[in-house]
Amino acid sequence: MGRTVEWRWFAVIGTLLVAQSFVDLTPEGPWNSRSFSRGMVGLAGLSCLYIGWFRWAFERKGIAPTIDLWETPEQTWKTVFAVGLVFLFSVKFLTVFGLNQYVPEPTGMILTLLGLMTVLNAVYVGLLTVGPLAQTSEEE
Repeated sequence: MGRTVEWRWFAVIGTLLVAQSFVDLTPEGPWNSRSFSRGMVGLAGLSCLYIGWFRWAFERKGIAPTIDLWETPEQTWKTVFAVGLVFLFSVKFLTVFGLNQYVPEPTGMILTLLGLMTVLNAVYVGLLTVGPLAQTSEEE
């Protein structure tokens, strides 16, 4: 039984575009800034990677991982929370060990944004499934 939604092309194109952001091969573009062009290409690559991941994980088109798409949100929210923390701690890791000089300049900002959005999503799902906002059998 194969997947019905194609995700591989998004993953391949996203990987190539993100990898390109580590080298300076972009034109200046209408804004006369090679670094801005490189950042835009990298951001487009991250978007493609996200769409590829979404299609792979949920086997459907879309961009919003709503709770009804999760198989076991009561348990999975903890894993999502941990992934968000990994994004956030990776920024600290890059800074403490001086590795931020080897990655594009906005990497820390983008990883922080991804981490905060992931943690926010996990907390929201946790609150709605097992927290104080969870529906009890009396309310249903």
